[in-house]
Amino acid sequence: MRKPAATDAHAAFSAVALAAIDDVYRFARSLTRDEADAEDVVQEAYLRAFRSWHTFEMGTDVRRWLFTIARNVFLRSREKGKREVTLDDDGAEIVDAAQAREQWIQGGLDAILERTDLGPAIAAALAELPEPYREAVVLVDLEDQSYEAAAEVLEIPIGTVRSRLFRGRKLLQVSLAQHAMDAGLIPRATPAPSAE
Repeated sequence: MRKPAATDAHAAFSAVALAAIDDVYRFARSLTRDEADAEDVVQEAYLRAFRSWHTFEMGTDVRRWLFTIARNVFLRSREKGKREVTLDDDGAEIVDAAQAREQWIQGGLDAILERTDLGPAIAAALAELPEPYREAVVLVDLEDQSYEAAAEVLEIPIGTVRSRLFRGRKLLQVSLAQHAMDAGLIPRATPAPSAE
């Protein structure tokens, strides 16, 4: 006997949604900076997703849909009154990022850092990024989402995604340059990119 169409559609949704659970957990972990909190966010996000599964349009990006739900769960669950980060949306961020990159090349940091295991340093630097920058970096650079997809998930304009992404990348550069100096990979005399 054939299953009803709704049951087939629910099964298809379940398959695609559950296939993305690791990505959703990684995103939640980047938001919460805590394993247990990330698990709570993922659990609540999936509960909401399965309650509203019929609103998902099969064939579209399930990760984007689930990232949006997870972010909304996170935003609703965090404490009120946390410090907010003031963000610039002007073109100075782009110029600053390009200048920081040039300083890396001139200081020889690229060649040195390519030969070094930076996994722990990158994870630590990412965890210390202010939340708005971290969200943009995780979605675009780690989860390979487009600027448009990140803007949709974060519910902000694409220009703001770009600004946050440039600023987040610059802060990561500064942190990694400091790590390289602290580890003795580069001399202290080498100019590190400035966060300001």
